[in-house]
Amino acid sequence: MKTAELTMLNSMADADLEVALAKHKEWGIRHLDIRDGIAGKWVKDITVGEAREAKRAIDDAGMDVFCLSTSIFYGDVTDGEASFHENQVGALDHILEIAEVLQPKLVRIIAAQLPGRAPDESAVEILQRDYPWLIDQYREVVDKIAAAGFTATIENEANKSFLSRTQDFVDFHEWLDRPEVSLTWDINNQWATGVFPTQEDYEQLKPLIRYYHLKGGQHADADKNLKWNSSLEDSTYDVVGITTRVVQDGVSPIICLNPSQHGENKPGYDYTNLVKRDIDFLRANVEGIL
Repeated sequence: MKTAELTMLNSMADADLEVALAKHKEWGIRHLDIRDGIAGKWVKDITVGEAREAKRAIDDAGMDVFCLSTSIFYGDVTDGEASFHENQVGALDHILEIAEVLQPKLVRIIAAQLPGRAPDESAVEILQRDYPWLIDQYREVVDKIAAAGFTATIENEANKSFLSRTQDFVDFHEWLDRPEVSLTWDINNQWATGVFPTQEDYEQLKPLIRYYHLKGGQHADADKNLKWNSSLEDSTYDVVGITTRVVQDGVSPIICLNPSQHGENKPGYDYTNLVKRDIDFLRANVEGIL
């Protein structure tokens, strides 16, 4: 039987790294996903010295960094080639300095925002027609990450991310033409772009996935649009079924919890201790989660 371990974005445990590390250990989590909460800053803003201090604390706790969750490419392609390059690719050199200290297995980059795309339009066809320069910027970042000794993973984002329809994921990875680059499939982010997650989506994406993000959510209408933030236990998509397949297929040996955040807070709903509730729910209901 295959198994998978849980992690979470580090500041979900606590905004203070030392407290967060203690909670990770209390909850039986030994791999970190570092995004923010280092000296009160996001990854892109911490100094090399602050990264070294964080690494000492991580080492002392007997833990390691699985993913460095950067926000590179969390931008709007309509900003134009030069501006996008300056603000996104331009941030990479410092990120790689931080990665050299923290030694993550994966360096996350983001699928950019593509406003104005109709739900039935191919994102890749639009990008190839209107923003052909974008793929060169992704290749530049991926190649520099690889040259530094790390592996890039691309996460689909919420809102107007160009990774929305499941076929978009497949088409973009083919266009990128970097077989070493994996997909971080954030199931709720895809839902937040208007695509309700199913096991059929997972089956199509399985060859691409190396890292799986999940968070709770509920729909409130027949169209199954994401409406409410919730625990995983109360979610209205097939949390257990899809996650069980992820574990059994061995595609994501580390599974990352994210905060439920792309819907609205439901009046009267209990949001206390949501992280620990989600951890306990997964371990109790998905065979193989440690």
